[in-house]
Amino acid sequence: MGLRDKKRNQRRVLSRRSAGPRTGEGKDFLPLEGKEQRIREKKQAEEPENTATVLYIGHIPHGFYEDQMQGFFQQFGAVKRVRIARNRKTGKSKHYGFIEFENPEVAKIVADEMNNYLLFEHTLQIAPVPLEKVHAKLWKGVRKGFVPVDQVAIERKRLSKDRTVEEHQRMLEGIVKRDEKCRKRIKAAGIDYECPALIGSVQPSAKKIKFDED
Repeated sequence: MGLRDKKRNQRRVLSRRSAGPRTGEGKDFLPLEGKEQRIREKKQAEEPENTATVLYIGHIPHGFYEDQMQGFFQQFGAVKRVRIARNRKTGKSKHYGFIEFENPEVAKIVADEMNNYLLFEHTLQIAPVPLEKVHAKLWKGVRKGFVPVDQVAIERKRLSKDRTVEEHQRMLEGIVKRDEKCRKRIKAAGIDYECPALIGSVQPSAKKIKFDED
C-alpha cells in the first residue's frame, strides 16, 4: 500500500467520525435515567402487595402463653388476636400458634426480625400466613379462652347410664374374660395363689310367671 492509499484511508476514518449517526442508528438505546425508572416500575409491579396480618409462630416455649405472647409482641404494634394450639383433653400447649396484628406492615416487620429468635432455649419459627390460607374457624372461640373437656364427667355419665339386659350381659362376659386372663397369667408365672371367685358373675335366669285365667 502506497502513501496515497494510506492518506486516503485516514481521510475516510476522519470523515466517518465527524459525521453524525446514520438514519435508523441509536433507536435501540435509551437514556440511562429513563431505563432505570422503567426497571424500578417493573420491579414494583412484580412485587405483590403485602396484606397478611396473621403470623404462624412455631417452637413456642413452655410458659410463653397467650397473655405473655400478647404482652411481648405489643412492642411492635397493636395485637388483635392470639391463639395457641392446645390439647383438647389436657389443655397443654402444642408449642405452635397464631397471632394477628392490626397493621400488615407491623406483621411483616415481626416476621422479618423475630424469625429464628432465641427465646427460653427455643428458636421461634415465624412466617406470614396469606389471607387466602387463613382457615375460617381459626379464631372461633378465641375470646372465651380454652375450656378443657371434663373427662371425669363424661365417664361418670357413661358408667351411670341405664343398661338393657343384653348390655348388662355383655358387660359381665367382658369382666369374666378379663378375670380368666389374669388367673392364667398368675398360674403361668408359677405363683401359688387362689383368686377369689367373682360374685354375681352368674346371673339367675328370668323366671316366667304364669297367671291364672279367670
